[in-house]
Amino acid sequence: MTATTMKATFEGSQGGMLSAALDMPAGGPRAFALFAHCFSCSKDIRAARDVARALADEGYGVLRFDFTGLGRSEGDFANTNFSSNVDDLVAAADFLRREHEAPSLLIGHSLGGAAAIVAARRIPEARGVATIGAPSEAAHVARQLEQGRDEIEARGAATISLAGRPFTIKKQFLDDIAGARVRDAAAALKMPFLILHAPRDETVGIDNASELFIAAKHPKSFVSLDDADHLLSDPKDARYAARTIAAWASRFVADAAAATGEAPPGEALSGRPPVGGAPDVEPLPGGARAVARVSESLAVDVSIDGHPFVLDAGVGDGGAGLGPNPTRTVEAALAACAAITMRMYARRKDWPLTGLRVDVSRAPGTDAHVSRRLVKTVWVDGPLDADQRARLLEIADKCPVHRMLAERVEIESGTG
Repeated sequence: MTATTMKATFEGSQGGMLSAALDMPAGGPRAFALFAHCFSCSKDIRAARDVARALADEGYGVLRFDFTGLGRSEGDFANTNFSSNVDDLVAAADFLRREHEAPSLLIGHSLGGAAAIVAARRIPEARGVATIGAPSEAAHVARQLEQGRDEIEARGAATISLAGRPFTIKKQFLDDIAGARVRDAAAALKMPFLILHAPRDETVGIDNASELFIAAKHPKSFVSLDDADHLLSDPKDARYAARTIAAWASRFVADAAAATGEAPPGEALSGRPPVGGAPDVEPLPGGARAVARVSESLAVDVSIDGHPFVLDAGVGDGGAGLGPNPTRTVEAALAACAAITMRMYARRKDWPLTGLRVDVSRAPGTDAHVSRRLVKTVWVDGPLDADQRARLLEIADKCPVHRMLAERVEIESGTG
């Protein structure tokens, strides 16, 4: 998929025109995302550009823009602060809503990530927030200003060199970041939250990711960026971050589209056409079916009866590890089916089954991809007698998935 980049401008929170770039996928986006760049950076910094374009390749329209007084945007940086950045993000969402479609995803890098967390409550269409190397409090950025802090406190402002460029920082900036409550905002998020952070990040330490994760409520996820640096200067790290965000978002973005009627049943979950351009298959009676579609990577968008998720090959097999591999998923299906069948049976019998666990694994020494023997272990809790426990084990072996695997179901293959 070849993405195109379009220039745009919109009015920022302080009245100046903000410069933006909209990266759009071929064939139209599955959803829109809003990207907030790092402190004193711009929309054209490599990390912002590479992440946005990689997400466009995954089917998202991504708006990245320069905050007031930065890059090509109008305004005086000295008069901005963390709160004005949040306001600029809301203005950017208003622009997308007005001209295209409100953003489903908010993505922020470093301090931009903190701003995205705080802005989320003011963008009602947002369905998920993803941060890359974000601080757990906006005041973390004050560490970069230590060289001029005394002058700022004494005179009200100072010129400080950041990444080799001079910036005027006023006392109101320090006061504003001191009053920001990023962790409180993370705790109040009522949407999926993805935290991406490099353990060796020397600018924003990994402890910030831990603090955000602890503060947030579920559904929340953490993904390590391994040996990436804070600015994601290696394009491979930026692409990995973008693919991870796209895979993570595939579920709730697809759910939102189905709920609003924006994506008819059968459309590719990622907004990509089916492999080879093939038309969608006719649904089975009752609409039951499983569909898998893959693009250039090995990660696969899967939909089972309208419930989307992602499967992927392991890293050792050339995948990115963005989801479980298919053979493990078969094992999980067997474990889940056994547990559901046992629970249903116990309910019908009114037996005191208070808890159960089913583990499924390959027999030792079997090939990972052509296993001929699976080992299923069942634990049950509750005041059950020996006969009841034995009967539940028998029932576990009668679940549909167990029978399907044991009886070697025939598979008819064809082309659409």
